[in-house]
Amino acid sequence: MSLEQCLQGIVASQPYPLLFATISGAHLYGFPSPDSDFDLRGSHVLPLETIAGLEPRDETLEDSRVVDGYEMDIVSHDIRKFFHLLLKKNGYVLEQLFSPLVVLTTQEHQELKTIARGCVTRHHSHHYFGFAETQWKLFAKESPRRVKPLLYVYRVLLTGIHLMRTGDVEANLVTLNHTFKLPYVTDLVARKLAGPEKSKLEDADVSFHESEYQRLRGELQAAHDGSRLPELPSEETRGALNALLVTVRTKGWARTA
Repeated sequence: MSLEQCLQGIVASQPYPLLFATISGAHLYGFPSPDSDFDLRGSHVLPLETIAGLEPRDETLEDSRVVDGYEMDIVSHDIRKFFHLLLKKNGYVLEQLFSPLVVLTTQEHQELKTIARGCVTRHHSHHYFGFAETQWKLFAKESPRRVKPLLYVYRVLLTGIHLMRTGDVEANLVTLNHTFKLPYVTDLVARKLAGPEKSKLEDADVSFHESEYQRLRGELQAAHDGSRLPELPSEETRGALNALLVTVRTKGWARTA
């Protein structure tokens, strides 16, 4: 099977219909290695009989498999849980929702993307501060040090700065670097794309990267402080999410090719 057939196959085999499914991870971020697996993320729709009982179930589903040599995993949240995550300054779900690498879409997926722009707040910066700090600690303690956590440091900081400045979700480091023009990012991405044998930094200039890490943290803080994004999603946005949730749950909907 082709890669496209494999992706469509794992999506089609999920136990509940999906509102959308996109590709996240290294492929979305712009630096997949030859052996990178495919991280699919999405939102599914539980039937009324599943959510009406005493104990909620299947709110999050995970499925990992190897299909024709491709390692794939898919994680999806029920629409109610996904909508709540959108309201909680969660950068992950924003990136999944707005990923341009679409495996499955619906009319409601497109409607959700329109509504979700109203969920972006200046406090999403905290998500990117936290993620960058975690990845920096991972990079700093390793021996030998790997390219991957360092790329994640730069990716999340640039995504956060861009989000604070523009309100737009851009998770691809290569695309972001067209604006930021950091020469070392180009080299790091090339090393990651070359595969495992090139992805170790035996001679990493840790002091240089720490300086850049702190500098970009400062830029993210400045972008947060100067952002025109709202403090919280508006009541109008919350109402639109609620209306979409009720419509999808009670009236049914059809997938689009």
